[in-house]
Amino acid sequence: MPRLLLLLAIIAVLYLLLRRISLLPPHKRRAEYIKVGLGAALVLTVLLALAGKMHWIGAAITGLLVFARQSLPVVLRLLPFLGQLKSSTAGASGQSTLRTAILSMHLNHENGTLTGEVIDGPFKDWRLDEMNREQLDELRRYCESDPESLQLLDGYLEQRFGDTEQANNEPPPDTSGMSRAEALEILGLTDDADRDAVISAHRKLMQKLHPDRGGSDYLAAKINQAKDFLLKD
Repeated sequence: MPRLLLLLAIIAVLYLLLRRISLLPPHKRRAEYIKVGLGAALVLTVLLALAGKMHWIGAAITGLLVFARQSLPVVLRLLPFLGQLKSSTAGASGQSTLRTAILSMHLNHENGTLTGEVIDGPFKDWRLDEMNREQLDELRRYCESDPESLQLLDGYLEQRFGDTEQANNEPPPDTSGMSRAEALEILGLTDDADRDAVISAHRKLMQKLHPDRGGSDYLAAKINQAKDFLLKD
């Protein structure tokens, strides 16, 4: 009877953990599944060892599992850092980033492709490319409280689904408080960029995103604003 209760308790805990993982953004699930798998293997190994059904090899495996379980969080914490290093490199070599209160959107300079992730709200940490149309529509309703996020998302939806009827044609809100760091990030430049680099990056982006060529009014306005800010001195 105690063994049955223990087994049921383990099954219940596994079910709750897997249920919680299923609600996470898809790109985060793999790491969590690995953690649960290691934890389950560790528990199983310990139980077998306590029952006297494992010899020294089992004890060694248990030690390795304990080490892996303790090391995994450190590795997982390093992954975002490595991702940021990759992103910063990408930004200097052909990627722009625009941020609002709800979204962080990335623009590939070579092909004009938009990708992004949600940084606030019910879909926080989700990547837009992972979301289906129903989820994106729900996100759009949430973004109605923030005009900048709404226009940025509309640009993404227009590119992905051709939703020209949903495009928000209102001018972007006054963002005169733009910083140099934000302007450089929008144009995908590093801090040592000179005047010629600013003009070149602006021209390249506008060739892909000008409204007359099917681009987003909002993105074009932000790119123009970033150029004007960096060239005003």
